[in-house]
Amino acid sequence: MRIIFRSLLCLVLAGCGPQGIESPINSPYARGAEQKNVLYTAFAQRSPKFLDPARSYSTDETPYTYNIYEPLYGYHYLKRPYELIARTATAVVEPQFVDQQGDPLAADADVALIAESVYDIPLKPGILFAPHPVFAREADGQFSYWPISPQDLRDKFVIGDFQKTGTRALTAYDYVYAIRRLASPRVASPIFSTLADHIVGMQAYGDRLREIDAELRKAVAPGTRDLPWLDLRDVGFSGVEALDAHTLRIRVKGLYPQFKYWLAMTFVAPIAWEADRFYSQSGMAQQNLSLNNWPVGTGPFMLGESIQNRRHVLERNPNFRGEPYPCEGEPADRAAGLLADCGKMTPFLDRVVFNMEKESIPLQGKFMQGYYDIPQADRGDTGVAMLVAASDSTEKAALYAQHGIQLPTTVEAQMQYFGFNWKDPVVGQGDTPEQQERNRKLRQALSIAFNWEDYVAIFENDQAQVAYGPVPPGVLGYQAGPEGINRVVYDVKDGKAVRKSLDEARRLLAEAGYPDGRDAQSGEPLVLHFDAMGGAGGSSPTLDWMRRQFAQIGVQMDIRATDYNRFQEKMARGVAQMYLWGWVADYPDAENFLFLLYGPNVKAEKGGENASNYVNPAYDALFEKMRDLPDGPEKEQVIAEMTHILQQDAPWMFGMFPKSGGAFQQWVGNAKPTQMVRNTLQYLKVNPALRSEKIQQWNPPVWWPLGLLIALFGLAIWPAWRALRRQDRQTAFGDAASGDSQ
Repeated sequence: MRIIFRSLLCLVLAGCGPQGIESPINSPYARGAEQKNVLYTAFAQRSPKFLDPARSYSTDETPYTYNIYEPLYGYHYLKRPYELIARTATAVVEPQFVDQQGDPLAADADVALIAESVYDIPLKPGILFAPHPVFAREADGQFSYWPISPQDLRDKFVIGDFQKTGTRALTAYDYVYAIRRLASPRVASPIFSTLADHIVGMQAYGDRLREIDAELRKAVAPGTRDLPWLDLRDVGFSGVEALDAHTLRIRVKGLYPQFKYWLAMTFVAPIAWEADRFYSQSGMAQQNLSLNNWPVGTGPFMLGESIQNRRHVLERNPNFRGEPYPCEGEPADRAAGLLADCGKMTPFLDRVVFNMEKESIPLQGKFMQGYYDIPQADRGDTGVAMLVAASDSTEKAALYAQHGIQLPTTVEAQMQYFGFNWKDPVVGQGDTPEQQERNRKLRQALSIAFNWEDYVAIFENDQAQVAYGPVPPGVLGYQAGPEGINRVVYDVKDGKAVRKSLDEARRLLAEAGYPDGRDAQSGEPLVLHFDAMGGAGGSSPTLDWMRRQFAQIGVQMDIRATDYNRFQEKMARGVAQMYLWGWVADYPDAENFLFLLYGPNVKAEKGGENASNYVNPAYDALFEKMRDLPDGPEKEQVIAEMTHILQQDAPWMFGMFPKSGGAFQQWVGNAKPTQMVRNTLQYLKVNPALRSEKIQQWNPPVWWPLGLLIALFGLAIWPAWRALRRQDRQTAFGDAASGDSQ
């Protein structure tokens, strides 16, 4: 019993020793982990499904793919409007135009004469792939893991178990291989059809690969998972080629200035043919080895550990050349300390650790304890949610301030809008000029009555910006200041927008033929129908508020709530009268928003993204002109003209531009929220010493439960100890008595 008690005491004292000084006893990490140059964050729900750049198209995958792979271009981390910059390319190049005969054209040539836009993109020399077994070679030059036997594969099926690695220099042929691979039927890239519409010969190339793949499949037994490698070096197409080891040529049909933005996406990140061949070997799929879970890239980080649905680790790529931190940004960036690292080489972090957190409460708790530097690297709403929580609770606001939590926000390149169906006889275009004018005034009256400032304050907790047009901040063509204000809905006073009065809305409503909300001819009340996705059968705080907005001018709003599939069907048929929808930009160009109202893109007949089925020949002509213009003052002027047309026609209430916001600990540097720049981990840094200090401060050990436990344990063993002492005395007495009798 004495031994047990002493052992317990030793364990308790050990817990109070040096380990407790260096790392709190509640730390989820190894001893001293918080003192290392590592950023800790979390992911929820599941591990990223696709890390193969040809297939990845989900936001939860971008923290990995955009930091492991390098497209030709990227975006400046700090500048707004977003500026396209070179990553592996030496510069963002302008295309050379050619006619049908292949003869060069001037940069300002008539669009009708341009048959192709030819992009000759030079690459930076000396870029190396991260160390990986796909490049490992023996002394005789043979690949170490090609071929690899099934038995060896079974013995080496975990990342890190392949002891030999290698590297080689990036070439233009790796980009050629990557773009060819987008057309492979074995890859099924979600972007193939889009790029095939623009890159010369890509659609026919995809058809050819399907034929080749079908022939290869005939040579194997039915149901076999392992297929012969489809070597894309052996078959290509003229639209994409390498002029030499460091010059990539891409031929694009006609004039398509927005093509440059696709070159900033990981869909066109380089793929080494050695990697494609390595993962094609028999047994790789069975061992869950592929580019989806062990990428091969040239970026600042590489995947060092991957345990599905548990933990993933990005490690600094030792072969990364380093890139200087930017020295320019927005006017407020210097004051925010975002330019302090000007010119220093990135990345700053040695590792980034992603741990799975299935529930939000433990995740938030660990963040407030200091064990996560960023709650979730792939989420742009965490900081917004915390700001909302702080506005609702003084206690939380004080806690966030006490912890020095950084909650920066930014207006993102996305929007939510209220649309009118142009095909509807009441709120749409109308058949005659007179009807068109009446319907326009009805839409304008409704736009004045629907107070988006109140909507943002009530339902978005002020974490959105009311929109005056379709182009969001950060995108060329957005008009800041008084010139951008929608004069149909707002007056301008002292340079600021002031929503027009309800009397003005009632005047427009009467001129539309509905005085006091009733049809001037029949006397019937005006009832408009809003198609909602869900909405609890047509009743919810949001929908009830929307009804009251229209009721202010006497218009009745009928809610037709359906599930999302039914809603999409209505939109496809063009039978929804009014609706609420949104759009997130693929790239920061006004074209990616203005095409949502381009006539040839109507949803009802052509399946396009023009959900309002809006058609205006003047707008369409300007869109076609704007689409072909390079960035500059002329393009901005055309966008302003298009916006003015939309403000007058009012096919949308422009709604709002949602904000995104990050949540960063005070020891995280260079924190600037953005969902367009996706390789942000390259620019972040941590102060491990400050982190360690704050974690100690926020997680003091609470010893009284342990003291209580010891006391309870003592009380529990006291009777046994007394009995043992009594037994010892009786034994000693018995031994003494026995000795006397002898």
